[in-house]
Amino acid sequence: MESRKVLSSLCYFSIFFAGFLFPLVVYFASGDEVTKGHAKKSLLSHVLPAVLTPLAVVAFVFDFANFENQFPFVFIISLIVLAIIWVVVIIWNIIKGVKVLVAE
Repeated sequence: MESRKVLSSLCYFSIFFAGFLFPLVVYFASGDEVTKGHAKKSLLSHVLPAVLTPLAVVAFVFDFANFENQFPFVFIISLIVLAIIWVVVIIWNIIKGVKVLVAE
């Protein structure tokens, strides 16, 4: 198995063990353009949910600071949307990692 395939697929699978750190290191350390492309795509897919997660905290503060006696609709909706985004990103990374490994 080629090291390029292994590194590229590990960039996608690193969502389970190294977050965005592994794709970042591979992006700057690799000299292969294909591996860099996969590292960049996986890095973006790892960062997207991490950037959106603080929005749930903002929704929590907004709901409980302004509407003390009401049901926190904004917070619940933001948690549901965030959970869907996380699940989609994890599934996408698994699919891309497997595709890279089995590619000819």
